[in-house]
Amino acid sequence: MADWTSTMQQTFEYYIVDPWTWKETKLLDNVTACTIERDSTAETLGSATIDVVESVGECYIRVYLVTIQNGLKEKHPLGTFLVQTPSSSFDGKIRNVSMDAYTPLLELKENQPPLGYSIMKGQNIMTMASRLTQEHCRAPVISANNSQTLYNDFVSDPNDTWITFLKDLISNAKYDFGLDEMGRVIFLPQQDAASLQPVWTYNDDNSSILYPDFDMEHDLYGIPNVVEVIYSSGRDNYYAKVVNDDIDSPISTVNRGREIVYRVTDPDLIGDPTENQIQEYADNLLRALSSIEYTVSYKHGYCPVRVGDCIRLNYARAGINNIKAKVISQSIECVPGCPVTEKAVFTTKLWR
Repeated sequence: MADWTSTMQQTFEYYIVDPWTWKETKLLDNVTACTIERDSTAETLGSATIDVVESVGECYIRVYLVTIQNGLKEKHPLGTFLVQTPSSSFDGKIRNVSMDAYTPLLELKENQPPLGYSIMKGQNIMTMASRLTQEHCRAPVISANNSQTLYNDFVSDPNDTWITFLKDLISNAKYDFGLDEMGRVIFLPQQDAASLQPVWTYNDDNSSILYPDFDMEHDLYGIPNVVEVIYSSGRDNYYAKVVNDDIDSPISTVNRGREIVYRVTDPDLIGDPTENQIQEYADNLLRALSSIEYTVSYKHGYCPVRVGDCIRLNYARAGINNIKAKVISQSIECVPGCPVTEKAVFTTKLWR
């Protein structure tokens, strides 16, 4: 296994992939540049731009980072992408074709369920999701074992594509779509950084693979310091109010100099709650809303971290120490050094 903190030689290899067998059929020797985007917010979870001397038409291309270290050669897959939109230019000497390519999830975006398509209640959610993904996407699908079933019939919307329909379906079992480095479709349980174990620690010591630049953003907009809950049902009418006036909380009414109110008129409660339960509900709600999400952006040499992974950050020069964060995007430049521009998020409680 490569030691990513030590010196190595790096090159890249590109292969055409058979969409039915998912095996590589041909080595491409005319690729001049490649950039890979992995993005948890993108519908297809990523894309790539691949520059070649001659267009290869529509096909799947797999990208490898090849390392040589201490005489050992290893190939590390970076993704498999479906070429869609070529554009060409000529500078008088060399013709260059730049091809936009997308993850295999594009196949789920390109087609729609039949009008009124439904899955009956009682069906296993992840079993149905795996089967439908296999039927409408040629990439291999790795199933998830989960016993969650549908409480009601699940009916498609007329505007649904297969990817929106299936994303909504698996969210009922608290799963998201994912892709592994070979381009296979996987299902990832929904988890925040606090519940995950870091797969990699970025340090700013002598063996660091971090680049110097580091950015951090956060937004206090809309974070309340007051919650009001109004409950009315038959003869029972309750009102509860919770105020964050803690001088040690940066979002309190004391420190912000004003009330920022979040009001609930239809609390999600089972049965006939008591007045104390309404008050407890309001207290728990304000506590849950009193957190802030930070987004950190940084750059590093390649290491086997992918979107959705939890990482630990130690960057003393930026005031970051022992922070667990969840990776949400990566931009990978396929050049020696294989620099990766990465974004990750973490949440900090601001009250209690």
